[in-house]
Amino acid sequence: MEGLSFYVGVIGNIISVLVFLSPIGTFQRIVKNRSTEEFESLPYICTLLNTALWTYYGIIKPGSYLVATVNGFGVLVEAIYVVLFLIFAPAELKAKTVILLVILDVGFLAAVILATHFSMHGDLRIDVLGFICAGLNIVMYGSPLVAMKTVVTTKSVEYMPFFLSFFLFLNGGIWAFYALLVGDYFLGVPNGTGFLLGTAQLVLYAIYRNPKASKKKRLEGVEEEWQHHQHLISPADRIENP
Repeated sequence: MEGLSFYVGVIGNIISVLVFLSPIGTFQRIVKNRSTEEFESLPYICTLLNTALWTYYGIIKPGSYLVATVNGFGVLVEAIYVVLFLIFAPAELKAKTVILLVILDVGFLAAVILATHFSMHGDLRIDVLGFICAGLNIVMYGSPLVAMKTVVTTKSVEYMPFFLSFFLFLNGGIWAFYALLVGDYFLGVPNGTGFLLGTAQLVLYAIYRNPKASKKKRLEGVEEEWQHHQHLISPADRIENP
């Protein structure tokens, strides 16, 4: 079982690296245009906080070095994204980014590390930190719900990239399986949630990937309903044109 969990964890590391690198296209565009355009910095700031906390969790929990290594890589990548954002963002957005960075990635992160390190010991420290990490991860996995709502409303997957959804689905699934093997429910619950949400995103993508077909189907439905109503009107009730 230990050997299986190691190989599953390595696969999870590879998939997580791909997820961390998925926004590269966005930042190539930002650097090329020398502007952050309509992009927001909050997702990268939150991911930086999330990966930093999971790195600390992987360090203090025995046998969780695979969690620490991949999230340590995530810290490096997300820090680069945030720096690029600060370089190319307009003044107002730059100020907002700095404020969020100081509050979340400096203040909150330092408070959690200092509080758990000096006031808690052993399993209590691991459990409290695991609870915080799991809660933050669930919130982050829930962020695509906005995109999913947009897909259902617009009947289009334009704002829900397939590969991002696919890798989040794989990432959640493989880490949930790893958590099951090693008995880590703090790791399992948020990633199991991510796996279910990733599955839902892929289902929506399959339904709405062809907007023309969806539109045609809706028009056919309207036509069938109209024909149905026409049959309900008796000949005596119809008005004949002169």
